[in-house]
Amino acid sequence: MPFLEIKNVTKTYHMGATPVQALKRIDLVIEAGEFIAITGFSGSGKSTLMHVLGCLDNPTSGHYMLDGVDVSRASRDELAHIRNQKIGFVFQKFYLLPDLTARDNVALPRLYAGVSEAQARREAAELLAMVNLAERMDHYPSQLSGGQQQRVAIARSFINKPRLIFGDEPTGALDVATGNIIIDLFKKLNSEQGVTIIIVTHEPSIAARSQRIIELVDGNIISDKKT
Repeated sequence: MPFLEIKNVTKTYHMGATPVQALKRIDLVIEAGEFIAITGFSGSGKSTLMHVLGCLDNPTSGHYMLDGVDVSRASRDELAHIRNQKIGFVFQKFYLLPDLTARDNVALPRLYAGVSEAQARREAAELLAMVNLAERMDHYPSQLSGGQQQRVAIARSFINKPRLIFGDEPTGALDVATGNIIIDLFKKLNSEQGVTIIIVTHEPSIAARSQRIIELVDGNIISDKKT
């Protein structure tokens, strides 16, 4: 059974009285352990597809199976539980809390999961060491560079040990060299931890470093190829 499979998925929004079909009968299969880039121009549907795959939103129609569970019609609470248990997110904007240190930003999802503060902070320290920020773990976001903040965000996304991590333009706010460091880190998580990685990007050079590129135009997959 595939790790992730969507069949005949559509997503329709309404702009006033006008329906806008952001995804049009999409079929897609992703196996566990893949590293995939979703590309396309603005308005192509790539972010909508990520929202559906990441259980941030339900499809309007069609079916979505994630790790053997049909999540197509899950309630908001059920989707939140699935995200907490199986999925991590890294965004273009780092979304770090400015009043918390790097370690406490990373530890926060573990506290929400009911783990003790001591254990959460210990696990956060281990992950920050993994992303080469051991010496910066007690610094605040304002004291970190953009690349360092994104590495904190990646550590945070991994602290609940998800099987799937999404990156939404994760290098968009970074220079080329720093962006490549971030992709190196994703590739390390993918190869050493077996985490399935799906990134949304408009940058061809970033997409080319994935194992598979899926291109969308007007809500349709027009290309799906190995790199």
